[in-house]
Amino acid sequence: MSLRRLLGISAGVSGRLRRSLSTGATSRPPWVLFEQAAAAGGSRLRSSACIVEPPGFSQLSVPALNVNTSDVPDPDSDVVQILCGKVCSASGDGLLLVTVYDMRAPAPILAKQGAHHVRQMITEIVPEHYPDTTRFLCNPLTGQVTRLPDIGDGPTQLLCGPHMGVLTQADRGHGPPDRLAVAELQGNRILRFLSDTGHWELAATAPYQLPLARRVYFERGQHDQEAVAFGGRLWWVDLTWGAISADPFSDRPEPRFVELPRGSVLPARVEAPTRRLLRTVEEGEALRRGGLGRYRRMGVSDGRLRYVEVWDREPFVLSVFALDDEGSAWTLEHRLVLSRLWADGDHPWLPLPEKTTPQISALDPLNGNVIYLSVGEHVVVVDMNREEVIGSSPRDGTSSCVTCVLPPWLDSSRIPAAGKKDDGENKTLADVLVRSGGSHTN
Repeated sequence: MSLRRLLGISAGVSGRLRRSLSTGATSRPPWVLFEQAAAAGGSRLRSSACIVEPPGFSQLSVPALNVNTSDVPDPDSDVVQILCGKVCSASGDGLLLVTVYDMRAPAPILAKQGAHHVRQMITEIVPEHYPDTTRFLCNPLTGQVTRLPDIGDGPTQLLCGPHMGVLTQADRGHGPPDRLAVAELQGNRILRFLSDTGHWELAATAPYQLPLARRVYFERGQHDQEAVAFGGRLWWVDLTWGAISADPFSDRPEPRFVELPRGSVLPARVEAPTRRLLRTVEEGEALRRGGLGRYRRMGVSDGRLRYVEVWDREPFVLSVFALDDEGSAWTLEHRLVLSRLWADGDHPWLPLPEKTTPQISALDPLNGNVIYLSVGEHVVVVDMNREEVIGSSPRDGTSSCVTCVLPPWLDSSRIPAAGKKDDGENKTLADVLVRSGGSHTN
């Protein structure tokens, strides 16, 4: 079913309209861009969302009440606690997977004013502290939050979940979901949480062989972009090579590989994961700037899986490909030279500062012709079919975001509840969470 039918609306483009709505508003955009950074704090029981119509970024805040935390630093010490939330991925019908990390950061006290401490600005974290990790499922409209069971302890938690996706199923084929799966592919296995069982498990996949003797990027504990829910499967993406999809509900999932369009496949990356925490803000920003996710992206748009890429140099050629119904070949739909597109226009992001390049923020989930770009301090909306800039908005903060559709039933539905309580298997799961290596055959 296409997203247009799912939402029961037309694919109108917002242009410059930017409107803030309350979480419980009856009027809202049919989809939003959630900023990946999520606030975590307070003792409330529900999440809250500032819903903003694209091209603006919506923001999510989750409660800290049920977050895993180790010993909190002494208020008079030079180390402080930081709860860092991240919107990891979204289901095709609006549920969000959010991870919260309990971090420590050096913040020397500069002055004391009664109970208030004036501290040095935080610029790095304590790398020796392995953060406790908590995962939530969130309905951004109702504020319902469901905490997922823990997977492991210490470093084990960090090795699991950087590219988890969420897939839902409805017994009627459409409407509010009756069950869900949270899963990530790990070589010949899938680590998954099923709402029908209520616990994590490792499911062996059917044998499969990748076409070349190389490993996908996300097997190294790193990832380019979030997992994508499409066609009853989750898709895990390596933006140098292609994507592997599987049905996480299956008793024996059957992975399938689809290569990127001809001419887009790049050599395998040789860098090995450090498996250490990024210490400073500058390190994190340098990693983000060097990521392929700035210039390539895979996502669902108008009921089809699409792949978009833009050159990282002049004249900034933007290309859009669509996967065929058999899931085996890509078709080039649009190609546009961005430098030529806005050369004669009076745009607020021009002239481009030195070393500034257009970056891909998102695909419009309802309109296969529309791409959202981050250009300097602006989000720019381009209609590839009309070859026009149809909207823009100042960008606050990061350019990293997750697309989230908001179907009509979302504000009255509940997250599928777990069918069975944890039976103890979860307690020993950390012992077998060893990433597979070598070929992808059993």
